[in-house]
Amino acid sequence: MNFFECIYEFSTLFFPNCCIVCGAKLLPSEESICLKCLYQLPKTNNFREVGNSTETLLAGRFSFERAASFCTFSKEGIFQSIIHHIKYKHKEKLGIAMGRLFGQDLKGSDFICPINLIIPVPLHPKKQKERGYNQSERIAEGISEVTSIPVSRGNLVRTVYNPTQTKLNKTQRWENVENIFEVITPEEFSGKHVLLVDDIVTTGSTLEACAMALSKCRGIKISVATLANVL
Repeated sequence: MNFFECIYEFSTLFFPNCCIVCGAKLLPSEESICLKCLYQLPKTNNFREVGNSTETLLAGRFSFERAASFCTFSKEGIFQSIIHHIKYKHKEKLGIAMGRLFGQDLKGSDFICPINLIIPVPLHPKKQKERGYNQSERIAEGISEVTSIPVSRGNLVRTVYNPTQTKLNKTQRWENVENIFEVITPEEFSGKHVLLVDDIVTTGSTLEACAMALSKCRGIKISVATLANVL
């Protein structure tokens, strides 16, 4: 054991670094989640399947090429804790790490190869200041690191600050996000096949509102990738 490993072992006696899912002590090579829990992630692999559950959920809401989710989200499941830590526990690096894992699955696939640009679902500046970062942007950064597809920032913007959607029904969710997104420079997206990235899709209202704004760009094609979809 070298000096730095000794320091790590000593520090964890007082400040234990534990897996956010199962609580097990992490190894020096592990970050936030232990390997055992990573192997147990409820991955969908539905980017390989046309007409998958994510596409079925979004069908008829707006025009899109493809849609996929990295994992399924269920109450008290592994991914609930992961999403909670990314959004509310300041685990920015965890968002990037999950994006990388998703990107590794997508890399070289028919799903990702046509994509020219990755667009994270934006937060309102006030919300982003409160949280300190945009979790969807961190996920997009992770996908970008692996696929080398650039991330667009600041062109699709959220113009209205509104309440959280956690406790809203489907109709209320749509009313909460209708007409709250805007594209600043449409020419930047014209003729591009973009990948719209969000942390989780529940009813699809937020993604639909983003797509409505993006669809005003001439010749745009939209695909969707989310870290999780709700069972």
